[in-house]
Amino acid sequence: MRIDLHWLAISTILVLLALGLSAWKLYKSSTVYTPKPAMESFYNLNATTLEGAPFDFAQLKGKRVLIVNTASKCGFTPQYADLEKLHDTHGGDSFVILGFPCNQFGRQEPGSSNDIASFCQRNYGVSFQMMEKVDVKGSDVHPVYQWLCEKAKNGADDHKVAWNFHKFLVDEEGRLVASLRSGVSPMDDTIVDFAKR
Repeated sequence: MRIDLHWLAISTILVLLALGLSAWKLYKSSTVYTPKPAMESFYNLNATTLEGAPFDFAQLKGKRVLIVNTASKCGFTPQYADLEKLHDTHGGDSFVILGFPCNQFGRQEPGSSNDIASFCQRNYGVSFQMMEKVDVKGSDVHPVYQWLCEKAKNGADDHKVAWNFHKFLVDEEGRLVASLRSGVSPMDDTIVDFAKR
């Protein structure tokens, strides 16, 4: 009986370790692609800014773009500071950050557009472009996230946004070149190298 309990304890520890490593990979994994032509043009997309103005993606031609789904009450919310730092250092004519607030993960973005704008400005001085709150999965997924998550549209691969602060990189020719999970810092070499090239 004592031996069985010993093996049960070891088995339990191994299972918990495997689950922990899987969860860590889920949040820290990155996928980088060799640029391939998109099946549908990234530049045909549009969205609405947090202020309610239309935003046509055609204005992004020739720019590198980081797209991130955000939330104000998430453990990853402090990433706003690094996103703003990235924007301050590299943002401009050739690199753009677009933030898409989303309330689908733990209801961590419950506020109105005014609440979100106020929170971002007050706590992180966010000056990169924020969009209106959207769904990034499910039956009402926003067209931008349809493009990012469906290989039939983006030409690279299928993706599933699993939590807040999942990042996508789109190059200056409108090709999806990377998908980076929530735990990947905005200051990760993959992102910084993309922003400054």
